[in-house]
Formats: sequence, C-alpha cells, structure tokens
Amino acid sequence: MGNQPMIVMSEDSQRTSGDDAQSMNITAGKAVAEAARTTLGPKGMDKMLVGSSGNVVVTNDGVTILQEMEIEHPAANMIVEVAQTQEEEVSDGTTSAVVVGGDLLGQAEDLLDQDVHATSIEQGYRQASEEAKAILEEQAIDVGADDTELLEQIAATAMTGKGAENAKGRLAELVVDAVTSVADDAGVDTDNIKIETVVGGAIEDSELVDGVVVDKDRVSDAMPYFVEDANVAVIDDALEVAETEIDTEVNVTDPDQLEEFLDREQEQLRAMVDDIVDAGADVVFAEDGIDDMAQQFLADAGILAVRRTKSSDAAQIARATGAQVVGNVGDIEADDLGFAGTVSQQSVGGSQQLVVEDVEDASSVTLLLRGGTEHVVDEVERAIGDSLGVVRITLEDGKALPGGGAPETNLALELRDFADSVGGREQLAVEAFADALESIPRTLAENGGLDPIDSLVDLRSQHDAGQSSAGLDAYSGDVIDMETEGVVEPLRVKTQAIDSATEAAVMLLRIDDVIAAGDLKGGQIDGDDGGDDGGPPAGAGGPGGMGGMGGMGGGMGGMM
Repeated sequence: MGNQPMIVMSEDSQRTSGDDAQSMNITAGKAVAEAARTTLGPKGMDKMLVGSSGNVVVTNDGVTILQEMEIEHPAANMIVEVAQTQEEEVSDGTTSAVVVGGDLLGQAEDLLDQDVHATSIEQGYRQASEEAKAILEEQAIDVGADDTELLEQIAATAMTGKGAENAKGRLAELVVDAVTSVADDAGVDTDNIKIETVVGGAIEDSELVDGVVVDKDRVSDAMPYFVEDANVAVIDDALEVAETEIDTEVNVTDPDQLEEFLDREQEQLRAMVDDIVDAGADVVFAEDGIDDMAQQFLADAGILAVRRTKSSDAAQIARATGAQVVGNVGDIEADDLGFAGTVSQQSVGGSQQLVVEDVEDASSVTLLLRGGTEHVVDEVERAIGDSLGVVRITLEDGKALPGGGAPETNLALELRDFADSVGGREQLAVEAFADALESIPRTLAENGGLDPIDSLVDLRSQHDAGQSSAGLDAYSGDVIDMETEGVVEPLRVKTQAIDSATEAAVMLLRIDDVIAAGDLKGGQIDGDDGGDDGGPPAGAGGPGGMGGMGGMGGGMGGMM
C-alpha cells in the first residue's frame, strides 16, 4: 500500500474523536439542561413554544418543553430521554432530573480538564448514585392510604409553580379523592381516572364525577335523556348499511324497484337494532356512525344512543361498567353488556355531556377540569396528570421526602463524607456528584430572585446542625422545615431522577468517537437559522459539523 491512506468511510461521513467528541456531547447536554432550568420551582418561568403550523403551547412542564422543541442533536436527545423516562415512571420531577444531568456533565467536564479519566468519573458517579439512593431510603417518611392530608400535600407540591397553583388546594383534594376511589388491592390503575376539560369558568369550579363523562350527546332528541339501571352496550361498529368494497352502480327502472331497494336497507338496519334490543341494552355507545333510520328505530325502542364515541372513551366506559366491546353488532349478547346506575345527558360548562354514573363492576371517576382559556385548561391538565402520578406512586411505595431542595442539600453533605472512604480519583467524582446535586437548591434560589450563594450557605448550616428536612422557601428566601410546611414529594421521584441523570451522563462521558453517516440536519444549539449572529456557542455543532437542536420551525430561536 506504500504511504497511500486507506479510506474506509464514505465521503459524506463525518467523524469527531477524542476530547472534541466529549466536549461536543457535554456542551449539547448542558444546553438542554439550561433550556429547562428556569422553569424549576415555585417561581419558575413558563416557555411559549410556537410550532411551524402556528400552534402555541405555554407551559413550564419540563418534558413538554423538551418534546416540543424538536431537538435533533443525538447527544442532546439522551438528556431529553431522561425527562421522558422520568415522566413515564413517576410523572413528576422531569426538570429536576434534566438539571441534575446537565450539572453532572458540567462537573465531569472540569474533571476531564484535570486529566481524570472518563472511566474513573463513571465509577465515582455510580458509587455516589447508589449511596445517594440508600441515604434517601433511610430518610424517607412513611405514608399510608389513610394519610389524606399528607397525600394532598404531595399532590399540591407537584402543582407548585404551574398554571394550577392558585387553586392547588382544591385540585389536590380532587386528585386524592380520585386516586383513592379507584384504588384496590391490586394497586391504583389511573386508566380508571378520566380527565375531561371544559373551557369556561374558574379552575376552582373543577369537580370530580363518580363515573365517566363523555363529551357527546344523544344522537336524537326523541331518545331518553336519562336512563336508570342501564344495561350498557359498547360497540366498535357502525349501525349503518355496509358499503361495498368495490364501486357499484344500481340502476332503477321503476318506482317498485326503488322501494324494494330502500326496504332492503331498512330491513338490515332494523335487524341490527333488533339484535341490540334482544340483548337487553338500554344505552348504546357506538364508535362509528348510526344511520338516521337506525336512530329512529333505537328511539322507538327507548334506547339512548351515542355515535362516533372516541375509542379511549369507549374503553373507559367498558372498564367502568364491565361491558365487553363488541366488534360486530350481530354478535352482541346479554353477557356483553355492562351496568350503570344512571346514564344521563347533562349541561356541563355550556356544552352537553353524557354522564355514566353509579357503576358497579369497576370503580371509575372523571375529573372535570375548568379554566378561562384553552391554554389555561391545557396547563391545568398537565399539572393534574403529574399530581395523579405522584399520589399513585406514593400509595404504591408508602414513602415520601421533604422538598424545597432539602434532600439534595442533605445528600451533598452526606456524599462529601462518603467521598473520604472512596479511594483513587473516584473520590473526586463522588465530590463532583455532590456538587451537581446542589444545583437544585441553587437553581431554586436563582429562579426565586435570591442570592444562590447565601441560600446555599444557610441550607448547609441548617443541615450541618442536623435539620435534614430544611429547605428553601423561594418566596421569602428563608430556610424552613419543609416537612412541617407540607412541601413533600414521593421518594421514587428523587431516586428515579438520580438514576436517570446518572445513566445519561455516564453514557455521554464514555463516548470518545462520533461517526455520522452523513450530514446531520438541524440548526445551531440556540435554535437560530444558521445566520451570522456572532457564531454558535462553544461546541455548538461541534467539530465535523454535528447538527444542533432545531427550534420549532424557527419559532424557538434564541430561547436558550
């Protein structure tokens, strides 16, 4: 071969190696954390996310922000996955997990500059993570199903800083009532809690309905609007004459043929309704359409019917009433029917809704959420989703922790002591892990307009004195007992955040070579259009032209 280079990659391929690859990935991960950092805590700010189609989302929910940003950088997406995992597992703490992940990368960057090998950092981080989770387990507060007040505090804490905060007391009561209503020996199935939103009224007007609320009304005014002791049929089929699979044409040469054709259609529709009547159904929820003639036959039989029911609503009704979803009207039998004490059409928030109540076979409830505008209602729904999740996992685990940065401050103190028992350069990584955890109280202070250094000094002083539940009141700037003040979070929210953040940081640190098959598309890290505005941040795009994090159709330019 002589001195000729051997080319093993395509001309379009891009490769970034060694320190450049680590720096690029760390910078991308830190940029994601910075995007979400200002939303943390009771004084966290909101983000307005504008899509390419013009749709607007206003929220401070970490996972929603990161998903709507349409991040394309592969390393940055690993941090986004931290938020997604946190949301899927525990419903809350997404911003905290991302912030900790970003700070772990920042601390690791300093260690790498000191010639500490990435493997040593990885081992130290993993040891610190395991020790941190063990410490949290020891400090956790026991919570039982009868501790209603504590459960309401946990639900309210999950809403703090979000659009529903002004009414969090009322909403927390509804959330706890909803979760305890559907709880059984097997646990809590939140699928039995339906959330229905209504634009109009105040958030405080939200209510809990013991049953299922469907945003539909009966298909004919001739049908009853109230049915008591109802046998309920859920049908994934249309009560219409089936269309042929191929194009057909019917030629009618005289009126008798037309009448015969219409009679045949009428007979088919009557046969469908007769099957429903013979099964004993009083109420029908059809996922497809209902022909006008079939509507009349159903009304004549005194049956309340709803057409084009959403599949999610149909599944909810089936779970609530014990009905079996029938795929073909002709196959319906009495055993397929469910039961509800009442099914009625009611006016809720100025719109007609079908309310299925007093169910026997399964517990099911509906949270009716109210708000002045669509954006307000959407944010309340996200807050309620988080609260339902944290109450559920609290009941499952029976453990909780004080909030307000108290666990992180205490962990940092304990981990620094633990670091003394760790040999080698891993000790530096354990201490760095402790510093990264303090990013939570530091960010709470910054977002609250407080001096982060003074706040951290006060917190450390209280924890040194043995006040393990001392946290930062972002409103007053005082260090208070969070457990006494009712600022409480599930244990699993914290342990999951530490787990996810550690795994993501370690995975990025171990990457020393980035090979792209082609040019990765995407804007700069700050979401601009690539124009000359002074150049991208350090590492943005990175060596080799790695793609960045494109904003939502350019609508997020400069957000970071």
